[in-house]
Amino acid sequence: MTNVDEQQRDGGTPGSLDPIAFAREAARLAVDLHCEDVRLLDVSGLSQLCDVILVASGTSDRQMRSVAAELEALGRTSGFGHFRSTSDPLETWIVVDFVDLVAHLFEPGRRSYYDLETLWADATDIDFDRPGSPEGNVGDGTTGT
Repeated sequence: MTNVDEQQRDGGTPGSLDPIAFAREAARLAVDLHCEDVRLLDVSGLSQLCDVILVASGTSDRQMRSVAAELEALGRTSGFGHFRSTSDPLETWIVVDFVDLVAHLFEPGRRSYYDLETLWADATDIDFDRPGSPEGNVGDGTTGT
C-alpha cells in the first residue's frame, strides 16, 4: 500500500478519504481518546475480509464504547459508514467493521488472549504519525504519552 493521504476514495463523497488515510485517521483518533498500544496492520493480500486492521486496548468498557461511537462518527464524515458493530456480552472486545478497515477495541487481558498481532504476524505495520510529530510517538505500539 502506498501513502495516498491526499487522494480521495474512489466513489466516495467529496472530501472523503481513501482507505489508508481513513485508517490512519481512525488510529490517531483512538490514540487521542486514550486507547493504548494502538496498531494499524496492512493485511491486504493476507485477508479476504479487509485491507487494514486497527487493534487498540481500551481502559474500560465505557471508554471502549465511546471510542467505537467516535470511530463510527469519523467513518460517516469521511465517507466510510460502518457496515456493522458488535461486541462480546461483557464488552471486553468491540469490533467496528468499515469493510476496508476493521477496528478491534479490546480490554487488555482479552487482547492478550486473542493475540491478533500474532495471528497477522505477516502483516506490515502502517505508520500513522501526524506530520510534524516527534518520530516514534504513534504507530510503533505506544501512545505517545
